[in-house]
Amino acid sequence: MADADLLIGEVAAYLKPQDVEHIREAIEFSHAAHQGQTRQSGDPYISHPIAVARTLTTLHLDVQAIIAALLHDVVEDTKITAEQIAEKFGKPVAELVDGLSKLDRIRFETREDAEAENFRKMLLAMARDVRVILIKLADRLHNMRTLESMPHEKWERIARETMEIYAPIANRLGLNDIYRELQDLSFKHLHPNRYAVLFKALKVARGNRREVVGKILDAIRQRLAEQHIQADVTGREKNIYSIYKKMQSKSLAFAEVLDIYGFRVLVNDFAACYLALGALHGLYKPIPGKFKDYIAIPKVNGYQSLHTTLFGPFGTPIEIQIRTHEMHKIAAAGVASHWLYKSGHFSTNDLHKKTHQWLQELLESLSQSSDSSEFLEHLKVDLFPDEVYVFTPKGKILSLPRGATAVDFAYSVHTDIGNRCIAVKVNHELAPLRTELRNGDRVEIITAPHAKPNPAWLGYVATGRARGHIRHFLKTMQSGESAQLGERLLNQALQTLGVKPQDMDEAHWDKLLKDTGVKSRQDLLADIGLGRRLNMVVARQLARVGDAAPSETAANTVITIQGTEGMAVQFAKCCRPIPGDPIIGVIKSGQGLVVHTHDCPALRKGRSGSEQWLDVVWDKNITRPFEVGIKLVVANQRGVLAKVAAAIAEAESNIENVNFTNEGEYTALHFTLQVNNRLHLANIIRSLRKIPEVMRIIR
Repeated sequence: MADADLLIGEVAAYLKPQDVEHIREAIEFSHAAHQGQTRQSGDPYISHPIAVARTLTTLHLDVQAIIAALLHDVVEDTKITAEQIAEKFGKPVAELVDGLSKLDRIRFETREDAEAENFRKMLLAMARDVRVILIKLADRLHNMRTLESMPHEKWERIARETMEIYAPIANRLGLNDIYRELQDLSFKHLHPNRYAVLFKALKVARGNRREVVGKILDAIRQRLAEQHIQADVTGREKNIYSIYKKMQSKSLAFAEVLDIYGFRVLVNDFAACYLALGALHGLYKPIPGKFKDYIAIPKVNGYQSLHTTLFGPFGTPIEIQIRTHEMHKIAAAGVASHWLYKSGHFSTNDLHKKTHQWLQELLESLSQSSDSSEFLEHLKVDLFPDEVYVFTPKGKILSLPRGATAVDFAYSVHTDIGNRCIAVKVNHELAPLRTELRNGDRVEIITAPHAKPNPAWLGYVATGRARGHIRHFLKTMQSGESAQLGERLLNQALQTLGVKPQDMDEAHWDKLLKDTGVKSRQDLLADIGLGRRLNMVVARQLARVGDAAPSETAANTVITIQGTEGMAVQFAKCCRPIPGDPIIGVIKSGQGLVVHTHDCPALRKGRSGSEQWLDVVWDKNITRPFEVGIKLVVANQRGVLAKVAAAIAEAESNIENVNFTNEGEYTALHFTLQVNNRLHLANIIRSLRKIPEVMRIIR
């Protein structure tokens, strides 16, 4: 096995002789376990784990990680158990292999469920030991390099998963080379024709621009030498996918993408970075707005560098990165630099702390996800690579994904701040909560003790953390409110059967929960409130286990609508009932109790035999406002809208929404108003009728 000899040579360069011997044993163990197995390409299977291990040697990972890479498919694809691995190579290696093994032995309903659970398991293992994901990324990199041997129909799924999840994870961990290669390989298999065209064009451009690049390199080196700045200057070609992204985002042809080459300047110390920047700004003019200081404010993956774009010779934009040698090491290896350069004189502790913190926050937000699609959505959102940096009132810097809003900021500070936020000041000025934040914004959140998340926030938050906490709060709140409504509905049904609710003690409830297979009393009541179970059916079951003789002669009771039930009681948008209207309740599965007016046309039209209808009445002491819709037909005259708005305000009502449609000589104004009850609405209509231009009013 020539590859095995190469691997031994690579590990011998940085590991102790006894560690190299352990790796020899692991190669033999893996080879024996996979004996007779081949890859889709026809190569012996052992070629894959050896290739994965060789990628890890470029990061100088330790002996345990190299052995785990060699054994990562053994438990999954052979009869070898994790216990046997632990016995031969130690418990840490067995734990790494277990974190990498898929959940193939568990049956899932859909591929998405299996995928989500595999990622969840991988992230949990990664939070315990980041080497799990380093091995997984090396595994995915080799699989992508050999994807041509897989059936063509699998290309898109594997490439898309790599582009959306694995490449961003590599970026988030600062593994820049792996990140770029995964992007290019994914692009190649997702869009093979586009990749081929760009690859060919880049090859031609490389020859055409060689002379220009050489002149720029010479000019940069000469200027830095004149300023007595010791530096290594190299040219680098941008990867194909980043060129494609630039063409797409700016609608450019390939010939218009001039900065396909970048230049990297490596200096000895921190101060020399800024001296080099000044020297190069004197050589070529900088392009305004194209300077980024990632040294003062590092990226969340630990990356530090100065980025500037200059007007080069012949009008060619030149992109230059300036950093120290130590910064370059972290830029290349990211979180793996802990192993690669741990003998050096700089520390990567902060990077490891940040990575661990990110993983904990990611797992916390993902733990709120109730289903696989929600989990994968949160995962992809949190791996979004672009960042904005904003400041708290105390000057602390927070990193958020591009497109993040004030609500995202609030949740990134603390869950309670997010749950209770009511307003925001951006750069000392009040702004809407949906305001998208920009680099350098100073953000101050205003909270109130009794405030709670608004479901509308889900429409514009950009972080998985915020989305997860909002959904969790709303589900918890809905469950609590639904349980309260369910209890009222169940008590009503018990009274209808002539059974006193207070006679049903804990023993009766325990037996009912056992019979129905529901976890808790709260869950059962919530199911009733949400219409998933009929109150009369549950009441009969409870009466039966309580040995109470059901009697259907008792008077039917009605549900009183108090207006404070929250999400468990909804007021139908089709008829917008308000206190004073005759009303009827409909229990709809998953929605709870929906209240309509008695004469609602939509209710009559859409009536279903499966729905449960309830008698409901308004509480006499309701004080909260309700929304109601009215239509005004008015003459087309100047100032009529102002008169109507003034009359509504004088009648002590708020306008929630207004729109209009033109009807020739007349205009139809559609208002959504806030009113206290039917009498309040009557007073508003009376005021509006006094306006001469108002021809007709319809509710």
